[in-house]
Amino acid sequence: MSLSNPQIRHLRGLAHSLKPVVMVGQHGLRESVLEEIGIALDFHELIKIKVSAGDRDERDKIIGNIVDQTGAERVQRIGNMAVLFRRNPKKPKIVLP
Repeated sequence: MSLSNPQIRHLRGLAHSLKPVVMVGQHGLRESVLEEIGIALDFHELIKIKVSAGDRDERDKIIGNIVDQTGAERVQRIGNMAVLFRRNPKKPKIVLP
């Protein structure tokens, strides 16, 4: 599912007040972290994650892997924070414009 610009703008506004739900540490992306991200996406649909990896390229690679493996959409990335969205097909909470 690809998000349109108005949908991304709406989700960024909703994510502004969110705190990071999952933090990826120096040890990188592990299976347990991916499971936690999947659980958080199922429950919240829109989450903020903090990636405390080395440089920008490494953070981009980790965020790309998370998006690929969870089926989420990257809404925004600023510094070491990323906002991800994945609609819950059983109980959607967020109504997109």
